[in-house]
Amino acid sequence: MSRLVLELRPGERLMVNGAVIVFRTKARIELTARVRFLFGKQIMMPEEAHTPARRLYLALQSVYIGTAEQRSRALDTAHALTAALKARTMCALMRERLDSALAAAVADNCYAAIKLARLIIRSEDAELGRVSQPEDKPAL
Repeated sequence: MSRLVLELRPGERLMVNGAVIVFRTKARIELTARVRFLFGKQIMMPEEAHTPARRLYLALQSVYIGTAEQRSRALDTAHALTAALKARTMCALMRERLDSALAAAVADNCYAAIKLARLIIRSEDAELGRVSQPEDKPAL
């Protein structure tokens, strides 16, 4: 049996299979079954998705941890956002990352997809002249 032990501080969030858990006290938990989860700065809340790249991250996050119905809708959204982002960029590396992120999501390798989405957010921030802060979400 595989297991993963996480230590979380007060105020940190853990999202397990789509449910957000907020820790009020320091906790050490052990996950003993295969589960889809994100924690801390990996979790993007809907109100934080204020740019196209962040909306893509949010969609890929839902593909990863949502219910079956949410995953299907989120994958459709990710397809549309990827197409829109590709249409507006001339950067070959950005287009490659977009294609790779979408392909990873389609192949159910969603954690890899959201890691790529983080790189896409950084590129978008640079393009918009926005300085990414260490506390900016999502930090993978």
